[in-house]
Amino acid sequence: MSDTDIKKDHKRALTARETAVRTLMAVTLKNRPFDIALDEMANQAKLPARDRAFVLNLLMLCLRRYGSLKKLLNSLLETGLPRNATWTEAALLTGLAQILLMRTADHAAVNETVDLIKNLPGKEKGFAGLANAVLRRAARQNETLVRKLNAWPAADLPKWLFDSWSTSYGSTTASAIATTLQDTPMLDISLHPKEDANEWAEKLEAEILPTGTLRRALGDVTALPGYDDGVWWIQDMAAAIPVQLLGDINDKHVLDLCSAPGGKTMQLAAAGARVTSVDRNKNRLKRLEANLERTKLKAEVFCTDAARYVMNDPVDHILLDAPCSATGTLRRNPDVIWTKDPADISKLAATQMRILEHAFNILPKGGSLVYCVCSLEEVEGMTQIETFLAKEKTAKRVAIKPEEVGGISDILTAKGDLLCLPSIMADKGGMDGFYAARITKA
Repeated sequence: MSDTDIKKDHKRALTARETAVRTLMAVTLKNRPFDIALDEMANQAKLPARDRAFVLNLLMLCLRRYGSLKKLLNSLLETGLPRNATWTEAALLTGLAQILLMRTADHAAVNETVDLIKNLPGKEKGFAGLANAVLRRAARQNETLVRKLNAWPAADLPKWLFDSWSTSYGSTTASAIATTLQDTPMLDISLHPKEDANEWAEKLEAEILPTGTLRRALGDVTALPGYDDGVWWIQDMAAAIPVQLLGDINDKHVLDLCSAPGGKTMQLAAAGARVTSVDRNKNRLKRLEANLERTKLKAEVFCTDAARYVMNDPVDHILLDAPCSATGTLRRNPDVIWTKDPADISKLAATQMRILEHAFNILPKGGSLVYCVCSLEEVEGMTQIETFLAKEKTAKRVAIKPEEVGGISDILTAKGDLLCLPSIMADKGGMDGFYAARITKA
């Protein structure tokens, strides 16, 4: 390789790492949505696909392990960094993630992170020597520091959240959930019910889970067999269960409230239901419509507030996937938790109740309403439903039976609601956190 090519590669690597640092700061310091921040930074840097994939992988690791990486960094510094050394801290976190959690060559992670700091404006360039010492120590003590990093699962969650889970589920279970959230999730696939699960499991090199979901290792989704034909879609195992709780919905009219980006809408349509899909987010609805087009499934889509939607004709059942804190999806969306606080949970709970009350008002007698949230916060799940049942005397809980969830009784509460904890089935890759309750109108 010529000197010119070496310089070009070095510049490209520096650009990718700078993009990662800038995006990490945008998410953790400015509360910017991860997808939007990454798209903006990557487009500005004109990153090629390979470098963009590297940045995405690096950022997901940094955000998933953000708390423990910061704790480890502080343990490696005698006096810590000045409060305004935000670029240096973010760069060091990405460097540590590369050395300890990725297969990046140590010399590349060290040299390019240090060069990145050298090019910083103002006083922060003066921390290049310190950064070099920290990262070289991390490379020398790799195994010891990885064990140390993995011993702090609770550090990867805000204290208020870990305390909340400890209160709800006990400290042992909270720690088990936090440990599971440290791992990169598997790829879960919902298959069109008309397709042969065994045949597609072989084609996709996947395992069939008890609930019917196919699970395989991560990879380029668009390159997998069947993607272009639309015979399957990506959907976590736990997220795929609520639709199944409606039973046989062939030729039934089902209202899917807060439906985007469309996983449950596709499930409903694939099961033969006539689907009315409602969401207020135009951009997310574009993804839903693209998903419907790819899978060749149909639904009537409306962009409006689910709490005010007026039905044109009666429905048989309603699925309400309420807007929530998404604390159950932290493995897949690790940025979520660093942009929320307890006040956000209270606001969301109020919104959920408003939509739930409206949905129940338009539910016909004898119809089923499945309320679900991808959250582990009791106030958004169990407490929400208990409060609703206490004040709405015509609402009756219909307990979910083990045979409806593949015989996995561990994901059912004593009262018959669905409560998926990420630590359940950890030996098979776990699952997203999810809560669902089934209600009927007496």
